[in-house]
Amino acid sequence: MGRPKALVDGWLAHSVQAVAACDRVVVVLGAAADDARALLGAHRVDVVVAQDWDTGMGASLRAGIAALADETRCLVTLVDLPDVGADVVRRVLAQPDTSDVLARAAYRGVPGHPVLLGREHWPGATAGATGDRGARDYLRAHPPVLVECGDLATGDDVDR
Repeated sequence: MGRPKALVDGWLAHSVQAVAACDRVVVVLGAAADDARALLGAHRVDVVVAQDWDTGMGASLRAGIAALADETRCLVTLVDLPDVGADVVRRVLAQPDTSDVLARAAYRGVPGHPVLLGREHWPGATAGATGDRGARDYLRAHPPVLVECGDLATGDDVDR
């Protein structure tokens, strides 16, 4: 992308607005964290900086989950999903509010983001979160409930 994705074309603000239905929003920053933090403006979020961000997205997942306290579940999403909005988030959040919930958005049957992780899944999801691997391996071994959202968005992440 030529720059940190959090600095691209309003993506960070869009992502924060998309998850506004959440009780608490934790934004994990890495590269250019100060510049990205400035883009958050008046959004009410908790900011965590993944100090080892340069090792890959696994660092962000670990830092974000480590910042959680008494939450039963967390919704994990990415900044590079510009067409995933609040309607997708609300649909995924409609899953049970339990510590064992494991669900993720699907687009035309293809798993994507956001991912809803109950607290019971946090240790396993973060254990395999190394390099550019977030919870991918964990989700392969523990298939989540797929929540079809293809009528709301494409779910395509933008890498170029």
